Amino acid sequence: MHDIRAIRENPAAFDAALARRGLDAMSPSILALDAERRAKIQAAEAAQSEQKKAAKDVGAAKAAGNDAEFERLRALVGEKKTETAQMQTDAKELDQKLTDLLMGIPNLPFEDTPIGKDEDDNVETHRWGTPVTLDFAAKEHYELDGVAHGMDFEMGAKLSGTRFVVLSGAVARIHRALAQFMLDTHVDQNGLTEMWTPVLVREDMMLGTGQLPKFGEDSYQTTNGWWLVPTAEVSLTNTVNGETIDESSLPRRMVAHTQCFRSEAGSAGRDTSGMLRQHQFEKVEMVSITKPDESRAELDRMTACAQGILESLNLPYRTVALCTGDMGFGAQRTHDIEVWLPGQNTYREISSVSVCGDFQARRMNARFKPTGGGKPEFVHTLNGSGLAVGRCLIAVLENGQQADGSVALPEALHGYLGGKTTLTASGTLA
Repeated sequence: MHDIRAIRENPAAFDAALARRGLDAMSPSILALDAERRAKIQAAEAAQSEQKKAAKDVGAAKAAGNDAEFERLRALVGEKKTETAQMQTDAKELDQKLTDLLMGIPNLPFEDTPIGKDEDDNVETHRWGTPVTLDFAAKEHYELDGVAHGMDFEMGAKLSGTRFVVLSGAVARIHRALAQFMLDTHVDQNGLTEMWTPVLVREDMMLGTGQLPKFGEDSYQTTNGWWLVPTAEVSLTNTVNGETIDESSLPRRMVAHTQCFRSEAGSAGRDTSGMLRQHQFEKVEMVSITKPDESRAELDRMTACAQGILESLNLPYRTVALCTGDMGFGAQRTHDIEVWLPGQNTYREISSVSVCGDFQARRMNARFKPTGGGKPEFVHTLNGSGLAVGRCLIAVLENGQQADGSVALPEALHGYLGGKTTLTASGTLA
């Protein structure tokens, strides 16, 4: 959420930043509503002051035996009490209107975030590895002989409907090994603290990280009001919701492996084949809570953590800086990491790492207490996939595919698979 004081102080800068996202100026409507709200608050305070003064004068009139003045003042007290209550109600409604308006406005991009309308305007910043050259026609992951035995979309549809899958045998084990490898790498090499968090959260947690109110249709809600997390970003970031923590505890760097759930309401007809876009999937998610002056550098550090997983698995990738038109609602700058998929002959997103500044912290009221004293300040938050497990499975299978239908598995996974190095064409590990 945005700081109304900052908008008051420099509305032109606020509108200029929105323009970089392709949005019209909003400061005039925001400031008009804010002025109306503040005027109503001041009027309520003035009426309350008059009510208190009249209440004092009532006692004096009674003591003086002035019955006429006593009755007049008593009536005035009642009148001011009613007036004050109504004005306070009006002010509260206007305050909620302003909050709702600010909650629906996306974050302001950094100056170094590329300006553009859509993914065609994203800017490549880094590339690693050389896409594999095959002497046979590359297949997509679900077409591989060795995969067909352990990736059952028909069973997934029978159990749950479209965009669900049942993994079994060797494929399920490789999927699990990937998640374990990611967690171990982030904990042992990257210094993140492993967490285990709920996948059902309260509505105010979804509000805190910006999934609500604008994007509710993209997530699932239970009949008793809980929400299924679209990513562990929600639960990890909200660990500081409503807290004022010590500066000495920052940065906080966390990682969690969870199930994730997305309705994909706005993605009908896209990537429906295979495991690329599922309603239920797994992710290893990274979240950092930092001081304001450290968040930009933390974005680069987290990006490197995600890239390192792909390099360890010997999977070619490229990193792009998302343009303002393609960037998420809560981000100031986002780095997407795209892994090479031979079956599609293209790079596809496998991680998205974003810095949100104090945007989420304001929604959560999450602050830190400076070590040297002074007023508490809002923390900065960052989140990123490290990585999407299912998409990483796709990349491992497609990049390791052999002419006979088997898959050569990355060396980094061998220890997690009991020393096995290959997914055979018959669907076993060897």
